Amino acid sequence: MLTGLQIAIIGGDARQLEVIRKLADLDARISLIGFEQLDFVYSGVTKEKFKDINFAEMDCIILPITGTAGDGKIELIFSNEEVVLTEDILVETPPYFTIYTGISNEYLNQLAKKADRRLVKLFERDDVAIYNSIPTVEGTIMMAIRHTEFTIHGSNVAVLGLGRVGMSIARAFHHLGARVKVGARKSENLARITEMGLKPFHLKQLEQEVKDIDICINTIPHLIVNASVIQKMPAHTLILDIASKPGGTDFRYAEKRGIKALLAPSLPGIVAPKTAGRILGNVLAQLIEEDVLKRKESL
Repeated sequence: MLTGLQIAIIGGDARQLEVIRKLADLDARISLIGFEQLDFVYSGVTKEKFKDINFAEMDCIILPITGTAGDGKIELIFSNEEVVLTEDILVETPPYFTIYTGISNEYLNQLAKKADRRLVKLFERDDVAIYNSIPTVEGTIMMAIRHTEFTIHGSNVAVLGLGRVGMSIARAFHHLGARVKVGARKSENLARITEMGLKPFHLKQLEQEVKDIDICINTIPHLIVNASVIQKMPAHTLILDIASKPGGTDFRYAEKRGIKALLAPSLPGIVAPKTAGRILGNVLAQLIEEDVLKRKESL
């Protein structure tokens, strides 16, 4: 139970609604910022303006999955309010105060460091990433079907990256009958790809490997599908970039060449927000109890 804890939840998409329900059911008191356009009534939950929050009374904060922008601004889907997270705000918080975010950036990393507050990046956790790979795979399959004129079965698919999401996507497309090749850099990943019964290739060979593909699925959040790579692709190739913004594709050149390239980060929040939200809610409930409640009680 999270009885007595005061939690601020700022912005986010439909996944946050399941997080709110989970934490409220555990008896936490929740202040919502950036949800005034949403019709949401739940016991122990109040909608507030960012400027009215007394952060000295807050025990932790939950940011949107995307965290903050490079200037500290937080994107609010259900509000027009402008919210900027600053060091001045964090230094008001108690010493055990914890910041929870999906992903982070240099601004947020440095902000937490300067204020000496704990920063937890949920998507760097294996459990969250693996659970989230399930709706991500389903969303990728949905997009591949919607934006092609051929079946996945029998098509040539290249998956770039063998992280937790890349592995799940490669396996799923293989089971749907696609001829899957996977690009990676580490020798152990190339060995794993072989063990999975798929074709491995080193990413330095990417330009040669895309010459016969129908679908390219990128999971690497760095510019890897560049103009030189896109120039070698067949004109009908579909590029699905599911890496975090801004992705790893030269979308300008893809458009110039007439190749359909789609940036689709945060697929779990689009195709299965309830499932994705429950995953985050369960993990957050455990973390807050272990990290915040116990540290607060020990003081």
